[in-house]
Amino acid sequence: MDAIRTRLRQSSSVGVAEDEEVGGAPRVEMRFVTSEAEEEVEAGPISDITALVLRYRHGYQRAGVFLCVSGVVIFITAFLLAYAVFGGRYHCSQEGGQGEEDGQQGGGANTPADGGAGLYLGELRVMMRRLLQDEDILNTVSRVSRASHPPGSSEGTSLASEILRRFRQLQMDHTWTESLYATLQFPDRSQRSSLWLVDSAGLISEQIPLNPSDYCPYSATGSTTGGVVYANYGRPEDFNWLKSAGVSVVGCVVVMRVGGGVSFAEKVWLAERNGGGGALIYPDPADLPQDPRRLGLNMHTAVSEHVHLGSGDPFTPGFPSFNHTQFPSIQSSGLPLIPALPISATVATKLLSQLSGPSCPPSWRGRLPYVRCVVGPEFSSGRRVKMSVHNVMAPVLLNNIFSSLEGRVEPDQYIILGAQRDSLSPGAVKSGVGTAILLELARTFSAMVKNGFSPRRSLLFVSWDAGEFGNVGATEWLEGYLSMLHLKAVAYFSLDQAIMGDDVLSAYTSPLLVDLLDAAVRQVEHPKHAGQTIYSQAEREGGSWRIMKPLYLNSGAYSFTAFAGVPAMELRFTEERAYPFVNTPLDSASRLQEVLGGRLGVTGRSLGELVGEMVLRLAHDHILPLRITSYAQTVLQFSAQLNKHSAELQSRGLSPHWVFSARGDYSRAAETLQRAIDYSDLHDPTTARFYNTRIMRVEYYFLSQYVSVVETPFRHVIHGRGDHTLSALTEHLTLLTSDPERFDEKRFRRQLAFFTWTLQGAANALNGDVWSIHNTHNTHTDSH
Repeated sequence: MDAIRTRLRQSSSVGVAEDEEVGGAPRVEMRFVTSEAEEEVEAGPISDITALVLRYRHGYQRAGVFLCVSGVVIFITAFLLAYAVFGGRYHCSQEGGQGEEDGQQGGGANTPADGGAGLYLGELRVMMRRLLQDEDILNTVSRVSRASHPPGSSEGTSLASEILRRFRQLQMDHTWTESLYATLQFPDRSQRSSLWLVDSAGLISEQIPLNPSDYCPYSATGSTTGGVVYANYGRPEDFNWLKSAGVSVVGCVVVMRVGGGVSFAEKVWLAERNGGGGALIYPDPADLPQDPRRLGLNMHTAVSEHVHLGSGDPFTPGFPSFNHTQFPSIQSSGLPLIPALPISATVATKLLSQLSGPSCPPSWRGRLPYVRCVVGPEFSSGRRVKMSVHNVMAPVLLNNIFSSLEGRVEPDQYIILGAQRDSLSPGAVKSGVGTAILLELARTFSAMVKNGFSPRRSLLFVSWDAGEFGNVGATEWLEGYLSMLHLKAVAYFSLDQAIMGDDVLSAYTSPLLVDLLDAAVRQVEHPKHAGQTIYSQAEREGGSWRIMKPLYLNSGAYSFTAFAGVPAMELRFTEERAYPFVNTPLDSASRLQEVLGGRLGVTGRSLGELVGEMVLRLAHDHILPLRITSYAQTVLQFSAQLNKHSAELQSRGLSPHWVFSARGDYSRAAETLQRAIDYSDLHDPTTARFYNTRIMRVEYYFLSQYVSVVETPFRHVIHGRGDHTLSALTEHLTLLTSDPERFDEKRFRRQLAFFTWTLQGAANALNGDVWSIHNTHNTHTDSH
């Protein structure tokens, strides 16, 4: 523990003490003073010549005329030279900043970085592109994915040491590690998980072979026996169809396909919620290619993923597990109560080919051989399936590794980049790509600082541990520093699984970062289409708006926004054809290179440049380029839905007026703040800091203050999970027309109150001062 405490104390070096928060201001003022002095020096020769003429004009008329002419010549020459130099620099920076203006607030392509060598954004961009290297990315992916490297293993420890060494070689301002214990789950070495067919008397008639290394971390342990129900992807609509068809899953083993936009954890949770006794999840050839001759899985390979419906250590939900021996264990409500196993397509074929019962919808049909699409639950010859899961929980020492470049003006504002380091498989995509791009960006920005780049804000590069188990390392760090992060974290960029192809870009993002991304994709060349930007290629294929996607539960960025209230983004290049090897033992660097046609380094460089472009803007601009008005549009769409049900709500004594009022207050507050920023002197350090502090807190304002962080960790009302969220409120609202008997008026009033007052609180906070708040809310509304 002494070592842990030492590391925690060391970690504080990345920030500054409260009495140093304005320490950047004198540097800026010094630079302005220096600039004025430089102007006086430049004006010096002209002043000297004028004085000389005045002094000797009576006695030396000819000399005076000569000196006047000389002065004019020198002045004109100096003027033309200055115009050529600075005009050229301006022109270069404009060329470097084309396409940027639309997404830019403050700062700008023609604003030099404070406290540095006067480098412009266009020049910094050119420097970054020159320094980024393809070869380093390719070599690191190959090194990281030589073998599986789970948390706590010798391979994982060796890799952690190597990354720490590489960070230290960069000689950044601060490099340190933080250690913590977390409870992880692994297969029991003494007893294997099993799957059997049993007869009507319960006697085993056949054992189905499984790979002992295939498992779902955080599955419930134990056995269950029952019929089999096929539930397609295990989405809410799939279980609703089964219910409408009169097929009960109660006590049955539910078989579901990988994919469908639903994580393993959500599939198992929904199976349990509908009464299922166990869950089996398999890759269908319709979703993941399964021809090894054409870069596909083989039919005997299963896909593994954790099944905790949450993130972080499930035995310390909402609070950090820095010392597992001192605090009582509290089990996360997201841990499943039923056993779950990953199975191969071959095992799924064996089970589903023996089913009888109603035919499934055409859209449920996969491509398993010899399987006609029926949903069960009857099994041939009266047989049933018995599954038994044997996993064990164990405390594991984890290590997160940090390295930072300190900002020169606002060092206590952090732009964070992170990537998962561990993997239960070789993990070329799962951990190799992200780690490689993280290290390359750290090396690039470190070199830029040595070449004159002086970032306004601090850059923090992090290698996270235990990502395979639900972003445990990252989430525990967030839980440990939650009280300060909403004041200091500007944005987070997850590099996890960043490359699964080189064609289609997806950005899972907070709406606050949309303008930043829009400007970046206009600057960066597409890795597959030379001479075209990512933006132009996306427009050609149906619109760049398709790049933007909502954050999802298993994303490395999700906890930052939904739990900590920090704007976050995860970027990913994919192909139209799914990359089939992620979360399997086949996720190797050689296969990824083959999928990319040998272009792994090039694609990694493009992704790194895209992230680097956004980081550069955030580290350079006087005012943070975040779209603070973005959430007004989201709530407007919900208001339109409320309006459609206005008659039904009013018949029950419910009025949507309060939501409409809160939305209007938020929209006006955001627009007023944006106008104030647009018309302010952003070069004044006090003004810039004042506005940046308010901008940084916008995401945090959408964390509901009315729910417990322990019981409901993902408190964000837009991106979170729980009854307090906009999605839960919207889903409940639809029951007014689809199933009025299930509409719970008391619950709806509570949901509406939580959402309304969170939104109103965000509006009040954006206004800034209590005397600036003008709303007509009556605190004794029908929300009580």
